[in-house]
Amino acid sequence: MSGAFIGKPVKRKEDRRFIRGLGKYVGDVNLPNLHHCAILRSPFAHARINGYDVAAAKAMPGVIGVFTGEDTEWIGGVPRAATIPETVESPKCPVLAEKKARFVGEPVVAVVAATIGQALDALEAVEVDWEPLAAVVDPDKALADDAPRIHDSLSSNLAFDWELAGGELTWEEAKKKADRVVSQPIVNQRLAPIAIEPRGVIGQHDAGTDEYTLHTSTQIPHLVRTFTAGMLGIPETRLRVVAPDVGGGFGSKLNVYREEALMAFLAGQCGVPVKWIERRSENFNSTIHGRGQVGKINLAVGNDGKIYGLNYKVTADLGAYHHLLTPAMPAITGLMLSGAYAIPHITITVKGAFTNAMSTDAYRGAGRPEATFVIERCVDRVAAELDLDPMDVRRRNFPDTFPYETATGLSYDSGDYMKTLDKALEVCDYDALRKEQAEARANGRYVGIGVSSYVEICALGPSKGMPCGGFGWESATVRVHPDGSASLIVGTSPHGQGQETSFAQIGADRLGCDIDKVEVVHGDTSVVQYGVGTFGSRGIAVGGTALWRALDQVIAKATRFAAHLMGCDTDQVTFEDGTFTGPEKSMAFGEVAFAAHGAANLPPDTEPGLVATAFYEPENFTFPFGTHICIVEVDPEVGTIEFLRYIAVDDCGKVINPMLVDGQVHGGIAQGLGQALYERVVYDDDGNLVTGSLMDYAVPKAFQLPRFETYRTETPTPVNPLGAKGVGEAGTIGSTPSIVNAVCDALRPLGVKHIDMPLTPHRVWQAIQEAN
Repeated sequence: MSGAFIGKPVKRKEDRRFIRGLGKYVGDVNLPNLHHCAILRSPFAHARINGYDVAAAKAMPGVIGVFTGEDTEWIGGVPRAATIPETVESPKCPVLAEKKARFVGEPVVAVVAATIGQALDALEAVEVDWEPLAAVVDPDKALADDAPRIHDSLSSNLAFDWELAGGELTWEEAKKKADRVVSQPIVNQRLAPIAIEPRGVIGQHDAGTDEYTLHTSTQIPHLVRTFTAGMLGIPETRLRVVAPDVGGGFGSKLNVYREEALMAFLAGQCGVPVKWIERRSENFNSTIHGRGQVGKINLAVGNDGKIYGLNYKVTADLGAYHHLLTPAMPAITGLMLSGAYAIPHITITVKGAFTNAMSTDAYRGAGRPEATFVIERCVDRVAAELDLDPMDVRRRNFPDTFPYETATGLSYDSGDYMKTLDKALEVCDYDALRKEQAEARANGRYVGIGVSSYVEICALGPSKGMPCGGFGWESATVRVHPDGSASLIVGTSPHGQGQETSFAQIGADRLGCDIDKVEVVHGDTSVVQYGVGTFGSRGIAVGGTALWRALDQVIAKATRFAAHLMGCDTDQVTFEDGTFTGPEKSMAFGEVAFAAHGAANLPPDTEPGLVATAFYEPENFTFPFGTHICIVEVDPEVGTIEFLRYIAVDDCGKVINPMLVDGQVHGGIAQGLGQALYERVVYDDDGNLVTGSLMDYAVPKAFQLPRFETYRTETPTPVNPLGAKGVGEAGTIGSTPSIVNAVCDALRPLGVKHIDMPLTPHRVWQAIQEAN
């Protein structure tokens, strides 16, 4: 599958406006009589609210409304769509705190004023009668019998206790076949997604029609409409949601937040449009966090490195409330623990704990980086304990045939894991590299080589397998205009992926027209037929397939028009490179499009126009894979890490635009590197957020990144006609374990076996001291 545009590194169409500062984000939207909202957030991690005094705030200049949880308690709670685990305690997550605040940053009071400055000033005049309570932020401590109870309606802080066991062996049988069990405690620390654009919402209400409009920075405008309408108790027909340009999401905008229902409510109450733009400090304490899992893996292995069984127990830090997919994140970690390996038995035990912290939810990779880090670190521990080459241990355990059914019940669609590993070893000249490492060690230098062979679950759906109660399908409409140009109206909603380019490439190739004659329309529920959104690396594999099907229908109808106009049978007409060719004549696509709209000479029983809508429900997930190799040098005196090389070999199936793929991989590696070396959300024992700004939360800078050497193999998926698997999260999944494995390999002569992330210089230095 290739053509004039598909498979080519076409420059991003959307960058024409972005690089000129002409993008339009929520913050750029201004409406007549627009007012602004500021939100008073809880300064306590756990406290009862015994009362409010808002009289002084209401009297402040410019203020037109002050609202508390007493005003909004009728609004439904923030939705939880996750359907795994099956049984979950799910207390209400209110729009404004009701009688109790459960984490620092929880919304308590909303002020609406003519300017944001006036709204912020009025917040200072609000008085809340607080009764501080004991807090708990450690998930294991939260499950203790004497832990402070976060939700009075529950008997404990346990949200769920979920176990999954499967495979051809039992755990006991696996241990009997094995020569030993290798264990490793693993921490996947809390992370902040840090999209460059914080969240923002504008609410509007038309009193004449009683209809609402929300402009919101989201990855899922249609789901925001569905769930927010449910929270407000109104039909979806009375709520329009618009996602304009969105400045990054990384999963943090794959949610329905309190502020969306709140702004609609405020607009209705105040009779004016109301705008709320999240400040960076709010972004840290009230936008979802990612990861937050503490566990221990046990691998039953033979002395040759063969893996017979895996047993993993993990406690997930859920935060104070569920958001859309909160409980599904550790469950997805469990489902993906087989990694790139054929493991005859897997047992997973997951406990979800409520804590006095912001909720955790999907962050780039959403369960797959956690799973990959767990299995890849332990595979390296196996190699070290058995004194085997880590590459050989991986080779010994790769599946031989595909589809491959994992012990957790997933069906890997297609793969050639050996090919990406061999390609990575070839690129780095592995044998020579090990010799150079030995020479470096002889000279007192600590060079390490780390590898990560990963597989991820992408192209979310199918709906039956989705961890969020369906919503695995996608839709697209193709509307051809009389001049032969086309509008591709898609249900996905991009936030940096380049879909305005990649979808246009598909459309231009299929219709045989110039790419500038194709526009991609998205993000407005009043224009776009129902869609699901962009997440889980599903944009091309699911959304692109829906588009492909709609294009099939348009081309089929245009072929009938062309045959009629040329006076021949439809099966005598071919369509290629924008031209319909019959036995005696040919017609350009634009000619046929014009004739289809003129309707002067239509085939019998055919409606005018060229418009088609298609839906695509995948029959299975797709499973991209790859191998990343990282080479580092560690200074044991101060614990600093220098990157010598970074090689990524990814297989995402068929590629629509290789330049966009490289960009996604680069960004993903940068975020995975951030988790490995720098990033960690920290709460103190009282639940205060210590890392509440970019002064305290370390995000990697450009000069701290290695030069990326990116390569690809190509194993198309049989799941969709594009053969595309997805690539948006690959870099985040493959990078973290390869970096940590490299550092641990470098320090192996000093007796260091493992270091918990992030591998800050102090932690590295401390690990060396403890090993000595």
